Amino acid sequence: MNRRRFPMQPTDPRIRGYTEGQVRILLAELQERGRAFGLIFPSATTDTTMDGRVLVAFNTAPASTLMNLLTLLFDADRERSCGS
Repeated sequence: MNRRRFPMQPTDPRIRGYTEGQVRILLAELQERGRAFGLIFPSATTDTTMDGRVLVAFNTAPASTLMNLLTLLFDADRERSCGS
């Protein structure tokens, strides 16, 4: 069964719970999982904190962008594994 997930919004209150250290761990996960699909984010890092939310340096994207990218990569990896 393919469940469609709604993307996490930048205003989602759950984002405030992520520390800079946790976002760095998620960035490392994005680097690792993205590499398998040819996606490389060489300069992705944490940036500043705005309104209690850690920003990520993909043109100062909010951490929700990181979470949504990871969700897409997890889903793609799962579909690739099931199709093998």
